Amino acid sequence: MDKYNIKRSKLIILLSILLLSHSLLAQKYFDSASVYSDSIRLTILNPSASRISTLCDLRNRGLITIKKLLVIGVYHDKERTNYSEASEYKKKHGINWLKFHKLSGILNESIIFQENIYTKDFENIFRKSDGLMLFGGPDIPPSVYGHSTNLLTSISTPYRHYLELSLVFHLLGGSQNDEFQPLLNENPEYPIIGFCLGAQTLNVGTGGTMIQDIWSVEYGIKAVEQVLHLDPGTWHKNPYVNLYPEEKLVYYHLHKIRLSKEGKFVTEFGFDKNDTPLILSGHHQMVDTLGKDFRIIASSMDARVPEALEHLKYPHVLGVQFHPEYNMLWDPEETFQFTPSDTVKRSLYSVLEKNPPSLEFHKKLWAWFIAKMVEYHKLGESGL
Repeated sequence: MDKYNIKRSKLIILLSILLLSHSLLAQKYFDSASVYSDSIRLTILNPSASRISTLCDLRNRGLITIKKLLVIGVYHDKERTNYSEASEYKKKHGINWLKFHKLSGILNESIIFQENIYTKDFENIFRKSDGLMLFGGPDIPPSVYGHSTNLLTSISTPYRHYLELSLVFHLLGGSQNDEFQPLLNENPEYPIIGFCLGAQTLNVGTGGTMIQDIWSVEYGIKAVEQVLHLDPGTWHKNPYVNLYPEEKLVYYHLHKIRLSKEGKFVTEFGFDKNDTPLILSGHHQMVDTLGKDFRIIASSMDARVPEALEHLKYPHVLGVQFHPEYNMLWDPEETFQFTPSDTVKRSLYSVLEKNPPSLEFHKKLWAWFIAKMVEYHKLGESGL
């Protein structure tokens, strides 16, 4: 090989190393990020292409109003989700306000509720972001909270659960280890919101437990036909989907909730304790024993299913057992069939609009979380 080709080969190898290093660095945002940033930084878990699409829709609809927003998606490389699709979605849509932080290494039940190899990453997430968002998803492995696995429980993404549960434990602490010092002790104003599974993760991550199937365990019902005879206010997903799979019925269910007079929906959002807003749910499990320092601030109309939890020690930590983030809820043009006998399709948005204060409730929920992130960012700028 002549000198020219040797130099050329060395140059190609060097460029390849540089490109690989840049690619790895691009997936580890928090390692090189500064503590303070001009951007307001939101950490999300499970940053799949669909989650990113959801955030785009929320921004386009004026629900996430932060202009200088930077979203950091955190995930473990052994999760089942194909995160290369998220990277492709980012590139295809020219999204410049999104970064990733990939974690790798040993992750199992034995290490999640203690200091572990991810503790430094969790500290960086807390100290280098202005808020955290936890999305919905599949069932948490019951062994994490000391229960056997019900036949109706479906475990599909344990690595995702281990990561999210360990992060929640590091942030909030829990009854699993009373000696552990939660990160939010450094600044209790840090805002966290969890949707559906996200609310369950907040509960289990702090030592709570779950009822693994609402209808069969809580109500003692074994057949879908029996569910149809219940008051629809006790449904938490659409039971007709089980009987009419080819009718393209909407999986989710709109139902009313009751608000606690002590909770932030009344004391901060300004709603009356007698208000019963509609919410969109699609879950078969429910919170049972509460995690450390959590209380229930909303429930189903029969008061049997917790619908929202708030933290007693950290005032801006909120979990809701419903989905205020779904685009289907905010699109007045997208219509759905709810039952096989429906002759006219309706939009979820129109149903909220016609049942006050349902639409206002959802808008205030988003306004509250965004305001708390902005306030937290300003605290960081002032050095408090």
